[in-house]
Amino acid sequence: MSFKKICKIPTKEEIIDLLPLDNKLKTIKQKNDKEIKNILASKSNKMLIIIGPCSADSEKSVCEYLEMLYKINEQVKDKLFIVPRIYTSKPRTTGDGYKGMIHQPNINNEPNMKEGILAIRKLDIKIISEYGFPIADEMLYTSTYPFIEDLLSYVAIGARSVENQHHRLIASGIDCAVGMKNPMSGDISVMLNAISTAQKSHNFIYDNYEVDTTGNPFSHSILRGGIDLEGNHFPNYHYESLLNIINLYNKTELINKSIIIDTNHSNSGKLFYKQPTIVKDVLNSISKNKELKNIVKGFMIESYIKEGNDPTGKTYGKSITDPCISIETTKELLFNIAESLD
Repeated sequence: MSFKKICKIPTKEEIIDLLPLDNKLKTIKQKNDKEIKNILASKSNKMLIIIGPCSADSEKSVCEYLEMLYKINEQVKDKLFIVPRIYTSKPRTTGDGYKGMIHQPNINNEPNMKEGILAIRKLDIKIISEYGFPIADEMLYTSTYPFIEDLLSYVAIGARSVENQHHRLIASGIDCAVGMKNPMSGDISVMLNAISTAQKSHNFIYDNYEVDTTGNPFSHSILRGGIDLEGNHFPNYHYESLLNIINLYNKTELINKSIIIDTNHSNSGKLFYKQPTIVKDVLNSISKNKELKNIVKGFMIESYIKEGNDPTGKTYGKSITDPCISIETTKELLFNIAESLD
């Protein structure tokens, strides 16, 4: 019952000095930020696709996946705006298992968070430089987020963090889109309260400073299903569920009422291969209802080179954490989404 100090972590300024984002890449990043904001503000008809492995595990395999995704993107970019999931820190329900690159930049070595911070910053910069992709990551730790905040175009607040006050307050000052997941219980009111908090201005302590924020009008919802008291998964992507969300939204004074559908987690009942079916179901729903079409802005999909998962990390290109669909299935799915938008 004590803390053992391992090493002092460099400051945000020291890390950024080591691995800066140059002006050319800043311009690319700002353009990506604007594109996402335009989709959420209904100024663009493109559909937002936040897609990639459940957890980024190595620079080599992530970049190989992105090479494949880039080729797909070239064929669908007129209708879809693809934002790769580069999730570098992972919550673990029991505390066991792989916690992401920020903990272990090399899966075969012991945790080293200083090296992890440098590794994920290096990876993110490489992705912007070589592919021009925007980057999505989950803000799991409020203490490590400042090290990569200048690199992200989309920030997700997870089901376990969405009730946390500090996450909500930080979201109010983030200068890019922030998606709030409904909590594990599926309680939509918790998610709506989080969005409401993030869309308002606040005063609090962040990154060792007292700060004022302006509020984030691009804070929005991510529906991921829930778990009942008996531990059973239940979805919230069906037509009736979406209509219920709209009714709840309409009772609020929220600035932005966008919805992203998470196709895995409790929506799929942890059955990753159901993700294409869930997408098809949602696309059918929005085709029948203009209001839904205007409010459902896209999907969050878990995908990697190979389908399934391998918790040992020994299978190259296969998720260490939650199972994912393969790149082949991903290609077919993205083509189908693009075709549905004709």
